[in-house]
Amino acid sequence: MYAVVRTGGKQVRVQPGDLVDLDLIEGEPGQRVELAEVLMIGGEQITVGRPLVAGAKVVATIQGDAKGPKLRIFKFKRRKRYRLTKGHRQHFTRVKIDSIEV
Repeated sequence: MYAVVRTGGKQVRVQPGDLVDLDLIEGEPGQRVELAEVLMIGGEQITVGRPLVAGAKVVATIQGDAKGPKLRIFKFKRRKRYRLTKGHRQHFTRVKIDSIEV
């Protein structure tokens, strides 16, 4: 069985036992969270929500927080000796999917 959930403005396909990186979620490692915005549930029979599947939720456990890869941002203005370099690392939360409840 799998589900498609909406979190952080993105849609993610999950199955029980998966480790998934989501946008930063407040909580401590080991804490359980519920992802209530379930858009679709699949398996032998597919259920598509309009827009959400009624009564469905995905239960996950927070594994910890981390940072994504470094992005380099460079901008310049030609002939003016203007150069600017910035860096950015996106924070995310790694969760383990425990169950999908319908």
